Formats: sequence, structure tokens, C-alpha cells
Amino acid sequence: MTQQRILVLGAGELGMSVLRNLARRAGSSALSISVLLRPSTIQSTDAYKQREIDELRALGIEPIPGDLAADSVDTLAAIFRKFDIVVSCTGFVGGKGVQLKIARAALGAGVPRFFPWQFGVDYDVIGRGSAQDLFDEQLDVRDLLRAQSRTDWVIVSTGMFTSFLFEPSFGVVDNERGIVRALGGWDNAVTVTTAEDIGALTTEILLADPRISRRVVHVAGETIGYGQLADKLDAFTGRTFERVEWTVPRLKQELTLDPDNGLKKYRVVFAEGKGVAWDEKQTFNAQRGIAVENVGQWMRRNLSVSETALAE
Repeated sequence: MTQQRILVLGAGELGMSVLRNLARRAGSSALSISVLLRPSTIQSTDAYKQREIDELRALGIEPIPGDLAADSVDTLAAIFRKFDIVVSCTGFVGGKGVQLKIARAALGAGVPRFFPWQFGVDYDVIGRGSAQDLFDEQLDVRDLLRAQSRTDWVIVSTGMFTSFLFEPSFGVVDNERGIVRALGGWDNAVTVTTAEDIGALTTEILLADPRISRRVVHVAGETIGYGQLADKLDAFTGRTFERVEWTVPRLKQELTLDPDNGLKKYRVVFAEGKGVAWDEKQTFNAQRGIAVENVGQWMRRNLSVSETALAE
């Protein structure tokens, strides 16, 4: 069995999940796993970062120094050239242009197989010119990959991270005040998947036989309407959540008054309801019979219930 050299870009929430799942399969699948981290992270004396580096090394994962934001395309290509598969888990934190830079470096290096950072909504369906301008760059990456044949690629569409649906700053769920806000309407739906499941499913997609090639693969923990979400919260907490509808015109107006606010850009896109939800039955995990965590299970694992609700 020929060893596959895999480089994961980043070790944040998703990156660590991908790395842990790959490490679990390394022995049986002949994988050599490395992770690209900033030199300052590798050399950090911060206790949290040291524990992270220690965990990676204990898993048999080699940290490789590199800076996706600061390094040039040629510098990154020289790093990528040593690997058979590059999996980008960096997200949008690097700012505009970074995803395109990574894709150009992967193609310039002639990486045999590339998984770009596309772990989110279906950008093909949303199309260009959406409220979230970062999404156009994701389409640029897709165009770049589709226009060539040297590097094989796979895009994994996951929907929103489940935890983000409950992020107070996003505004959909205010657990403390007992409010649920529907983006665009109560019948609107959103697909969500946990970071843990995305890591496990990405590993399964990467190792699938026959090989998955040059296509978008959809996964889902659950596709849920905002009305269903409110019902689940009522049932879980024993409270009756106040329901507030945030219409598309209202959200667009708020964005007009605050045009650089990234969260407000996301709210408009999800409220418009295009490319943000898909049929669970058509997903990779459903077709392979792979168990995933739904919203109710996530709530039981992450949300606290009041003593009153528990008594009831």
C-alpha cells in the first residue's frame, strides 16, 4: 500500500477534527499526516498552544511552519509540492484573497489532490453578487479548479456549523432571553453540521473507494426550518420561546446602514434561503448510512436547562 502524504492547513476547530479523524485511520490506510501552522504557533510558550502541539505530535502529526496570509504563492507551492493531498481548513479568517492564493499555490505545486476550504453553503447555487462578498472568491476558486485537469479536487458542502446557529452574536437563538429569530421566515430552512461530524465525514470522503473526484459532495447533520428550531427549543428547555421574524427587507436595510458588518452579510444570505439548505436524504452521510449529530442532540450536549425545566 503506497503511503499518502497529507497536509492539513490550520488546526482550528475544523482542522483539529479533520486531523484527529485522519490520525485514527493512519495505520490502516497508510497515511502520513502533517499540519501547516504559523511559526509563532509552533514555537509559542502559551500553555494552550503548547497542549495543542503536544496533542498533534502524540497523534503522529508533524507541524510544518508556514503562513498562509503572509507567504507568497510560490513559497506556499514549494511547501505543498511535498504532499499528495492538501486539505484547507483555514476559513475566512485570513481575509480576502487568501482562499484564491491557496488554490493557486496548490495548482502551481501540481498537488495531486486538493480539498479547498468550501466547508459551508453551496456557492454555485447562491451565485455571484450575494450580500456576503467573500462568497464570490469561493466561486473564483471553483472556476480555477474546474478549468484545469492536473490537480484532482473535492468540495465538501456542509451548511452552517451547528454551533454557529446558536452563536449569540449571530442572533438566531438568544437562549438567555428565550428568543428565536427566523431569518427570512419561519418556513425557511438551513442545513447544519457539527465540526466533529465534518471532520469525520471529510476523512471518509477522502478515503472513499472508489475515489470521489472533481465534484461537490453534500453532507448534513440536519436540515431544519426556523419554526422547527423554535419548537425544539421549547421542548428542550420547557419554556416558550418568543418568536421574532427578521424579514429580508429588514436585514438588507440593516446591512445598508452597516455595510462592513460580516454577521449582517451572513444574515441576509441565509434569509434569502438560496443555496443554504439541501435534502438530507441526498447527502453522502445518508447514502453511506453514517450516523451524524442532529440539532436536538447538539442541544442536549451543549445547552444547559434550567432547574425548573428539569423538574418538569
